[in-house]
Amino acid sequence: MKHKLHDDTLTTPREAYDALVQGQFLHPDPIQEKAVDALQELYETVMHAKNTKPQNWFQRVTGLGAVPEEALRGIYMYGGVGRGKSMLMDLFYDCLPDDITKQRVHFHGFMIDVHNYMHERRESLLMEGSAREGVDEFIPLLAERVAERSRILCFDEFHVVDVADAMILGRLFTALFDRGVVIVTTSNWEPDRLYEGGLQRDRFLPFIELLKKRMDVFHLDSQTDYRRRKLAQAGTYFTPLGRATDEEVNALFAELTDNAPSRQEEIEVKGRKVFVDQVARGCARFTFAQLCERPLGAEDYIEIAKTYKTVFIEHIPKMGYDRRNEIKRLMSLIDALYEQGTNVVISADAPADKLYYGHDHSFEFDRTVSRLIEMQSADYLKK
Repeated sequence: MKHKLHDDTLTTPREAYDALVQGQFLHPDPIQEKAVDALQELYETVMHAKNTKPQNWFQRVTGLGAVPEEALRGIYMYGGVGRGKSMLMDLFYDCLPDDITKQRVHFHGFMIDVHNYMHERRESLLMEGSAREGVDEFIPLLAERVAERSRILCFDEFHVVDVADAMILGRLFTALFDRGVVIVTTSNWEPDRLYEGGLQRDRFLPFIELLKKRMDVFHLDSQTDYRRRKLAQAGTYFTPLGRATDEEVNALFAELTDNAPSRQEEIEVKGRKVFVDQVARGCARFTFAQLCERPLGAEDYIEIAKTYKTVFIEHIPKMGYDRRNEIKRLMSLIDALYEQGTNVVISADAPADKLYYGHDHSFEFDRTVSRLIEMQSADYLKK
């Protein structure tokens, strides 16, 4: 759990959530309360299964006993950004005892592992001189591997934007469910809107029905966007550059992500890869050098804006005419983030209207200044 509860006897999701509210780490929220009830029920089911005498090989490996099939339903929790979905899922995950095999993973990272496994499997078969085994044969083996390692799978930020993922997921999740794996996931989209408008979506629809059949779907439709509230309170533009500003930005990133461990990620744009050094809970951190001193363009920035709900751009220097290429990229970057409605946190060496003192692009940069100022406003954050 990300916030210390100061009481080792608090072991269930309900007890943990109540302690966070009482300690004023969280605000009381009736919608979150209902989500906690669902997680508490699943927790009790899992603990009951754990305490039932194991009967078969799978139960001995996982440490869980027999449990009726109807009780093995997972939870699909969806809602807008900043509603506390990831925090609640982590609360459930952290309350599970260590002798239950479990894994908490960002869904994007999980799918990278899936594709890597399948690629390695194909390469291995080619080296052996056999290419007969296909996706249908790979997936049961992969599901068996996952099930042996993880009785409980918690996915953060479940979404489907790629036709290759869409074609794999139905068979993979069917195989995981058949092996008794319990899945808890968060998403910004309700199941019926997954892969909306995607290629060959008709072939993806049975997977949506599978999710609704094997998981309890919960809409976390709280009216409060806690991430927006934190941004509004802390501010989103920090200047001048220095240790104090770095500490403020670090603290804000930790607050927005509930101190979740960050990971590295790559975004692919038409065969190119954009490296992201720190990602957690839909927040991505970049330096100005990473985004504007490298040969990136509008397509890269648009993909970043679509992928992350909050983007940190740190260590923006004051610039003159000699940095006109970097200024052009910064203007393009801010345009992409603005059009997407992305939350933006900036650390810079000067206020927005003092960042550029060159003559080239000065008129165009006025629009960037205007947008940077607007992006700090409460109205923009509400969007």
